[in-house]
Amino acid sequence: MQTYTEVKKDQIKLIKSSFYDEVNTKEKLVEFIRNAPILSMGEQCAKLEEEFAKKQGCRYSAFVSSGSAANLILIQAMLNLGYLRKGDKVAFSALTWATNVMPLIQLGLQPVPLDCELSNLNVSSGILKSALEKESDIKALFLTNVLGFSADIDVLSKFCADNNILLLEDNCESLGSKVAGKLLGNYGLASTFSTFVGHHLSTIEGGFVCTNDENLVEMLRLVRAHGWDRNLPEENKNKLRNENNIDYFYSRYTFYDLAYNTRPTEIQGFLGNIQVGFWDEIVAKRERNFFIFHEAVKSNDDLIHLEVGHMDTVSNFAMPIVFKDKTLFRKYKDKFESRNVEIRPVIAGNISRQPFFKKYVNRDSHLENADFIHENGLYFANNPELTDEEVNVLSGLISRK
Repeated sequence: MQTYTEVKKDQIKLIKSSFYDEVNTKEKLVEFIRNAPILSMGEQCAKLEEEFAKKQGCRYSAFVSSGSAANLILIQAMLNLGYLRKGDKVAFSALTWATNVMPLIQLGLQPVPLDCELSNLNVSSGILKSALEKESDIKALFLTNVLGFSADIDVLSKFCADNNILLLEDNCESLGSKVAGKLLGNYGLASTFSTFVGHHLSTIEGGFVCTNDENLVEMLRLVRAHGWDRNLPEENKNKLRNENNIDYFYSRYTFYDLAYNTRPTEIQGFLGNIQVGFWDEIVAKRERNFFIFHEAVKSNDDLIHLEVGHMDTVSNFAMPIVFKDKTLFRKYKDKFESRNVEIRPVIAGNISRQPFFKKYVNRDSHLENADFIHENGLYFANNPELTDEEVNVLSGLISRK
């Protein structure tokens, strides 16, 4: 079996570099590390939180050590605030990553997997409505915006609001995608992002939670760092200390709620402040590549055709192709591998088929489309460093010849 470190030099890989503009970024990073007074979370991280929130078009962001940590602290913060309670049912996109659903299990919630639309790989308002007919007591939906795509999220968001369902978005794969004039990640109470290598912006490891809710971001900052108050505004610190009768000496080791240590470092913050400057360029290149691939898919009746006409911007993370049957899947899989193209399953497929889910969740779920994608789908690279030649090779592999 070929491992990541054994990939051939001429392979069209999912990830080309650790960062966009890698050579210059590394030179700046070396100089920063040489001169930085501290490398634990500080000014660089605070600056990045402001810049990320500004680009995302929201009021607040909390920077953490990974996208998975972002999901974890968001769910913990929701529980700490009483927005959710242990035992509540939380629906989630079945076509997703493991650490989207793991916090629901770990923190005592009841995960309810939802199917997706074949036409866009996402949960739609119709799918949620059907789920509510069977389980009317769903308290929240943790929606994954899959690979830069979306269903009718504007309609879905309104439906959630009208039915008192808290909407959370895992936007780790869809930074920069836009529907109905609004960036994905801005449709619910909060959203999570990843800045892992290979995602739209890279800080090596890293993630964000974005929200417009002041109480939530304050709790996120507590949950991110042990449950103490050190990273809160002075007014909020004093309020907590007065409410709990804590003086300054003891405040340094006082913990106000359930929490973790998911703090990022100044190294990650510094990298993020460089990379966020490439946000628009990266999104534009990913979208350009996507529409070249999309036209190739539309020329081939062996493939399921995606519908993206409702989207203003498609900031595609990786290019999924779903075949009409297993025979075609095997045929094209062999074709890609023979041309030395790195391919993967579509995220983790139907997550309810994963061993951890079956171990901890006693639930039979019929998810026809997620199962179909699990059996008949794969994705290949769409990164902003693909050359025109590589884009042509990839589009040629999926064109109808």
